[in-house]
Amino acid sequence: MYRLLALHAHPDDESSKGAAAVAGYVDAGVHAVLVTATGGEAGDILNPAMDRPEVAADLVAIRRAELQAAAAIIGYHEVIMLGYRDSGMPGSEDNRRADAFTNAAAEEVLERLVTVVRAARPHVLLGYDSHERYPHPDHLAIHRYGLDVFTAAADADRFPDAGEPWTVAKLYAPVFSVTRMVKIHQAMIERGEESPYAEWIERVDPDGDVGKRLTAIEVSATMGRGRDALRAHRTQVDPDGFWFRVPEQVVLASYPYEDFELMASRVPVEPRESDLFAGIASH
Repeated sequence: MYRLLALHAHPDDESSKGAAAVAGYVDAGVHAVLVTATGGEAGDILNPAMDRPEVAADLVAIRRAELQAAAAIIGYHEVIMLGYRDSGMPGSEDNRRADAFTNAAAEEVLERLVTVVRAARPHVLLGYDSHERYPHPDHLAIHRYGLDVFTAAADADRFPDAGEPWTVAKLYAPVFSVTRMVKIHQAMIERGEESPYAEWIERVDPDGDVGKRLTAIEVSATMGRGRDALRAHRTQVDPDGFWFRVPEQVVLASYPYEDFELMASRVPVEPRESDLFAGIASH
């Protein structure tokens, strides 16, 4: 049996980043564990239908419930919440709080993650890329911790009380590639409709995918599940907003894939792979 462990910063990140691919792997028999660092306390209520005083007053519990619902739709076998507070954006009051994820002691966080990895023994670990487009402190932290736990979990000298060392074979980051963005954008223009990616296209480097080791996972069978998981985050996602302005059938016809950037590997990799577990012997 193959095993996968995904590290995410906030509730909803697991649904906006690689959800359909994870759902497909679960359907194929992969054991999947989700680790979410924060409760998303600093997130705005982006769905007008949920922007009510009683929702704002109970946002932490509601976001936790939304996470559980979304994880169930995707098919995660276990959800682990680390319990840190959402750090908010740089310069905000949330960012200065002592209990914010970005202010947690790095060795403490890393030891907790090493403990989880050594217990779950994933073959594939999902973290984040360097997040130049969206430098949220919690996303930047997940990028660093993903790289660090990939190394530390295998090192018997690091955190000897955190369980038997485990060597993760591959570390990937789910990414929204320039290729995907351009293809979906062009499909909307060809239909004579407004593309939600028009402003993004103007800002991104058209050669932004060059030099990256990208793996495209075909998700036609599970794209709907991924979108349903995102809809489960009712406080964070407007069902008429950005994420759903492109009809599912347009995405399926133009780019029925989710992309992952290979951040590190301990097994040989081919230039263009179509499976996160390629080259890995299950054990």
